[in-house]
Amino acid sequence: MLDTTLDWLPSAFIGLMALSFLIYAILDGYDLGVGVLLPLDNSQQRDTMIYSIGPFWDANETWLVLAVGLLLIAFPKAHSIIFQALYLPTALMLAGLILRGVSFDFRTKAPSADKQKWELAFKLGSVLATLSQGYMLGRYITAFDDSWLSLGFAILSAICVTAGYCFIGATWLVMKTEGDLQRRAASWAKVANILMAVGIILVCVSNLLLDARIMDKWLGGIQALVLIPIIALFSFTFFAVDKYLRKVPVANDTGCWYPFFSAIMLFILCFFGLAYSFYPYIVPFQLTIYEAASARESLWFIFVGATLVLPMIIGYTIFSYKVFWGKTTKLNY
Repeated sequence: MLDTTLDWLPSAFIGLMALSFLIYAILDGYDLGVGVLLPLDNSQQRDTMIYSIGPFWDANETWLVLAVGLLLIAFPKAHSIIFQALYLPTALMLAGLILRGVSFDFRTKAPSADKQKWELAFKLGSVLATLSQGYMLGRYITAFDDSWLSLGFAILSAICVTAGYCFIGATWLVMKTEGDLQRRAASWAKVANILMAVGIILVCVSNLLLDARIMDKWLGGIQALVLIPIIALFSFTFFAVDKYLRKVPVANDTGCWYPFFSAIMLFILCFFGLAYSFYPYIVPFQLTIYEAASARESLWFIFVGATLVLPMIIGYTIFSYKVFWGKTTKLNY
């Protein structure tokens, strides 16, 4: 009796896991982007950029831990398949995240003559992590197919995800900084905005061509009409952000939040597009969430724990951003 009354749990857990991955992509996405964008020609600007993410970057990774933990506990079969196929890029991503953590602490908290080297290590760790995540996403979307076309798509995905992280990172800097760095960040954001737009178009077209089932899901019926407002919203957002960035710095910094807010909306739209393309599969076209889920009794026990832990993480996240809101100032440890 318990099994039949708890059949909603796999859907609930895929929702929690998806929410965790989305929040991670947004929050850790901007600080990874800031790391990728660290300039090699201006130490003062590097300092300010590091200060802008200093109170947040480590906590942002909590969402990745939560998402992978939910995948392991709630969908163990899928966890085994996914990370067996993505073992090497996962190791590279973790190496990049570890390099970021080590270099940040040595660069910020232990004054030394090697400060610039640690900043370069932070930048390289950020690049390695973003490219690895993009490649993993591309491999996942192609259901871990080993054909040259699928591998090419994974490489394209790696570049597009890196461009997306650079875009949201640059818009974060537009919101959090002033003066020359804000103008420079606006220039970075304009370039990344174009690259991200082109990347989204290429990935969408490639995704439709990779599998007939995805094309049928989007274009096989009345749901194709939904593409019209989605395309219109994408187009408006990209053009509006570009127009605003060309005016930076704006008097009284009015609307400095707008590019970052737009980047978040673009991330959410892309995420929901992918979710619609593959639901209810957790391993694309191989394993559904119902086939991969743990026993319903186990899921119920975990769900009770998740409903206690998740609000705490959300509350801490909101509190930390409230405390350190406003323009970036120097951090002291």
